[in-house]
Amino acid sequence: MKIIFHFFDKLEDSVRSTLSGYPVVYAFIGGTAIVLFWRGVWHVADTIPFLTGPVSIFISAVVLLFTGLFVSFFIGDTIIISGLKREKRLDEKVASEVKTELELLIDIQKRLGEIEREIKGDKKGTVGTGGTSDK
Repeated sequence: MKIIFHFFDKLEDSVRSTLSGYPVVYAFIGGTAIVLFWRGVWHVADTIPFLTGPVSIFISAVVLLFTGLFVSFFIGDTIIISGLKREKRLDEKVASEVKTELELLIDIQKRLGEIEREIKGDKKGTVGTGGTSDK
């Protein structure tokens, strides 16, 4: 069983890596597969006599709440986090706010590059000195 999981894990990595280079094709394949999956679930559910509308809602709500997927699926983690931080959603931010955040990230990236160069320079300057004199 472990060999089968390992095989499909490697296959999935390979397919995902290949399709990532073609995002539109990837979206069509993924979208079609998702629709077909839910179509199959719907047809199976139709064959079970007691799964009426209200019973289906109740069972699914209980399972989603129990697994912790209810809120994250219907609302999403980013919206919850931005609400806790009292931030605006990205679509609510004005272009200047987004640009300011981007400039801040670019500045941080430049500063990190400078720090990295300083560290590499210090390592080159101290190699071989050993901290003792040769007298």
